[in-house]
Amino acid sequence: MKKKILFILGTRPEAIKLAPLISRFKSNESSFDTYVCSTGQHKEMLDQVTDFFEINIDFDLELMTKNQSLTSLSSKILSSLDTVINEVKPNYIFVHGDTTTSSFGAIAAFYNQISVGHVEAGLRTFDKYSPFPEEMNRSITGRIADFHFAPTNEAKTNLLNENIDENKVCVTGNTVIDALLYAVEKLNNYKNEEIEILKKTINKNKKIILVTGHRRENFGQGFQNICNALLEISKSKDVEIIYPVHLNPNVVDTVNKYLSNKSNIHLVKPLNYPAFVWLMNKSYIILTDSGGIQEEAPSLGKPVLVMRNNTERPEGVKTGTTILVGTETKQIVKKTNDLLANKELYDSIGQIKNPYGDGEASIRILNFIKSESNIK
Repeated sequence: MKKKILFILGTRPEAIKLAPLISRFKSNESSFDTYVCSTGQHKEMLDQVTDFFEINIDFDLELMTKNQSLTSLSSKILSSLDTVINEVKPNYIFVHGDTTTSSFGAIAAFYNQISVGHVEAGLRTFDKYSPFPEEMNRSITGRIADFHFAPTNEAKTNLLNENIDENKVCVTGNTVIDALLYAVEKLNNYKNEEIEILKKTINKNKKIILVTGHRRENFGQGFQNICNALLEISKSKDVEIIYPVHLNPNVVDTVNKYLSNKSNIHLVKPLNYPAFVWLMNKSYIILTDSGGIQEEAPSLGKPVLVMRNNTERPEGVKTGTTILVGTETKQIVKKTNDLLANKELYDSIGQIKNPYGDGEASIRILNFIKSESNIK
């Protein structure tokens, strides 16, 4: 008898990381009826991803409103999902990572006594306010989930230390690597207006530094420090900085104030996923406070400087694919200049095997659920 699977997502990173898994389940239509529900937490950026990966959204809750609070969003997600769950009556609900959508999707499943699969489970900083609110979101989801798909052995260890049954934990690698490898291959024959604009914008003869930043804990002084660091780095004649600026006013206002009208700093609107993958691949160094990029960039051989004080992805720091630099201007500048000046150091980082996956995570998750459901 076929099982019903409901995927709940709401942000661009969730859609990217769940896309290859959704495709795997949909391709097994003899065993599973697969449904996708979007809360619309990142509506504008989400549509780009679902189009690229050809994901059909069965239920679009369209809950995003301008400047809404976490409390307001959380309550709307919980009440709206109840209707969807009652209509689909799934056997399993899948959520991803650490968003408000994932934690309240898990709570909605729990209230309806439905098994929860948590993709990218077990990440921890052990500081409930960093990153905020993600650290508590993933911890809450971890307490509710029935099946934990940990990307690394370290993530698995975190779960076992929280008394999670080892038989319910499966180390899979991260599905973002599955998505990245799919995207890189697809881009070989993919026409994209944004990519064509980027080709005309950046100087391919210079070392491209890609910057992303959006974390709440960096709002204010943190972003001011980051901007000051970028101004200092931009003094190098062989460097070109490109910064797709997050739509949050706390980011846009600060970045525009400090970095606009600089000849070798390009502030652009958020890029769709294929254009961003293309730009990552063309970059020399990546500066970020994001989580997913820490996992993706090593597969492209790109060093990552993480502009945060801690990270829930310590594997990259331990293996050397990422460098934790915090948000102090001097440290960001120093570590960036080290990589720009030392080719031997740069090349050594690019040769390190990606600790976050091999592109087979989705297959492992599918096979685990098949085994759990006694599906051949």
